[in-house]
Amino acid sequence: SLDLLPFSFKVETIGDAYMAVTNLTKDQPDHCKRIAEFAIDAIRVANQTLIDKDDPKRGFVNIRVGFHSGPVVSNVVGSRNPRFCLFGDTVNTASRMESNSSVNRIHCSITSAELLREQHPSLKLNPRGTIEVKGKGEMKTFWVNEDAAVKSQRDGSSRSIFKILKKGKKSKA
Repeated sequence: SLDLLPFSFKVETIGDAYMAVTNLTKDQPDHCKRIAEFAIDAIRVANQTLIDKDDPKRGFVNIRVGFHSGPVVSNVVGSRNPRFCLFGDTVNTASRMESNSSVNRIHCSITSAELLREQHPSLKLNPRGTIEVKGKGEMKTFWVNEDAAVKSQRDGSSRSIFKILKKGKKSKA
């Protein structure tokens, strides 16, 4: 389960959206690397999950992922049903990265891409180019681990992304 990963903190789920954060409850100098690896794992887990166990022909769950790096404000909101919330431009930008992503792809801002280049130089980043982002204007963005996503789409098999990621981890060891 993604909730059990020790390096990320699940903030909330709203509808079909899952928000996780790193570097919030303790200092993590490699926080961007951690969230990128979390994103890769999230796609892997989703791609192994049947949409309908009674009808496997419906295929596997596909998700879009997006992230951004920056400061947030946190607080507990509500008195009857209190919940922990994050606020700020970083949260909004991360949400825009997800909504502008594509199926089984990881989309990030230039801020995160620059951090990833320092924290995880072996992780492949491909420029998406400049896109119009609602509420932000034009932003330069990147695809993360793009080779796996492209292969998955070319094959028409979302499960192939797991095989590629698994091969990549074995060859690095």
